[in-house]
Amino acid sequence: MKISTKGRYALRLMLDLAIHSDGEYVSIKSIATRQNISEKYLEQIIKMLSKEKFVESSRGAQGGYRLTREPKDYTVGEILRVAEGSLAPVACLDSDENTCENCMDCVTLEIWQCILDAVNKVVDSITLQYLVDKQNEKGNCGCC
Repeated sequence: MKISTKGRYALRLMLDLAIHSDGEYVSIKSIATRQNISEKYLEQIIKMLSKEKFVESSRGAQGGYRLTREPKDYTVGEILRVAEGSLAPVACLDSDENTCENCMDCVTLEIWQCILDAVNKVVDSITLQYLVDKQNEKGNCGCC
């Protein structure tokens, strides 16, 4: 399983907002500059995050985006799932109901389920606040 640029950039965008907003709105342009990511691509990602109510927007000269919750209330898993969809390593585990015609006899299904469970356990245990704290420990690395 690979996380696409969309997933990686969604996480970087949310981290940037958590670090730089202080309750104020942050422009896509400033995030794009700090993250060295295309504004157009970030606009696509922010729309997904906004649709899921992870961020809110404000128009105007002081407009931009900010988080709707505290960083401690977001997990890496939920952010990645907004951007990526399922984190399952195989298509038959993409939804709660396995519709694969071979699922009752598939001996490898257990392996894929174990991988999915392990991935979910890791990404659901890491909060955005944890990443903010780690970034603050590292200092300004130029990425945020």
